[in-house]
Amino acid sequence: MNNNLPLEILLIEDNDQDAELTMHALREYNMGNKITRLNDGQEALDYFFSPNVKEKEIPRLILLDIKLPGVDGLQVLKALKSNDLTRLIPIVILTSSTEEKDIQTCYHLGVNSYISKPVEFDSFLDTMKTLGMYWLLMNKTP
Repeated sequence: MNNNLPLEILLIEDNDQDAELTMHALREYNMGNKITRLNDGQEALDYFFSPNVKEKEIPRLILLDIKLPGVDGLQVLKALKSNDLTRLIPIVILTSSTEEKDIQTCYHLGVNSYISKPVEFDSFLDTMKTLGMYWLLMNKTP
């Protein structure tokens, strides 16, 4: 992956309100030239692994909720970190869960970071700014 490419973020989030808030916060701080949203885990797996999806852009960062209907975020994380095409993409879990079991499982599956969504709007904006600054501007990827 090349850090000179446009900033591309893939957001996998089923909650419309959370997705809008996340995208608003990232755009507020000019984090990402393109933010693509997928609504659930199956859509994410299809995006990366279905032969029917022709135009695949490999994102620089994936923001993944673990509480998704059907195929949950843990299954998506496991699939992405088990595949040579997607293994090196930084994945940040962005979820409301603070359960120790979820945190442990995500790190065992290879997540790069685990962030609990702040409930308060200003805290959420600050979190998104920090997240974007680190993963898109400061972090160096292979």
